[in-house]
Amino acid sequence: MPKVHPNAASPALELPRPAVSCRGDAVGLPEAAVLTVWRKSLLFNCSGFTVFDAKGSLVFRVDNYGSGSKGEVVLMDAAGKPLLTIRRKKLSLGDHWLIYNGEETVNPRFSVKRHVNLLHSKALAHVTPCGACAGGDGYEVQGSYSQRSCAVYDERRRPVAEVRRKEAAAGGAAFGADVFRLVVQPDLDASLAMAIVIVLDQMFGSRGYRIKG
Repeated sequence: MPKVHPNAASPALELPRPAVSCRGDAVGLPEAAVLTVWRKSLLFNCSGFTVFDAKGSLVFRVDNYGSGSKGEVVLMDAAGKPLLTIRRKKLSLGDHWLIYNGEETVNPRFSVKRHVNLLHSKALAHVTPCGACAGGDGYEVQGSYSQRSCAVYDERRRPVAEVRRKEAAAGGAAFGADVFRLVVQPDLDASLAMAIVIVLDQMFGSRGYRIKG
């Protein structure tokens, strides 16, 4: 299998660790963060995600035990500290998820709904601030998550995060869909971008990883 994490020659960035603000801003990042996302937990008998920075250091992780029947996914930092919790909204029409700071169970920061429209549309999902953040900037996800080719756009139609296929080094074996890049611009917090990826995986990913509501 090809080497999952990026080459050491790539520029590294310090990723933010505070709670996500109402705008999802990543204050202080001077340039885009290029992350490598591996759709696999490093723990035995777990499903989840492992996310590396440009130096190959672990920055985010998701470790789901068993069937994940509680209908939630916890995004953690490298040390296992919960950053965001993503929960399926109960008794809602369609695919609807809520994003909370840490392990909070009240006052979600963002709502993510699967796009539903009978007409052809590039939209996949809509990310809307809620609770104390209601009235803030929202985001729209367009493209194809299954093809690992989609982007998160802000309300000014600027791409603030992109999911791209990861290309192997020259002469190396090709990566499959379980290893891809997440490019996050300074205008979006990297942890929120990863939370959106987790929701997209629940909506459009392999059924083997989807958790039960």
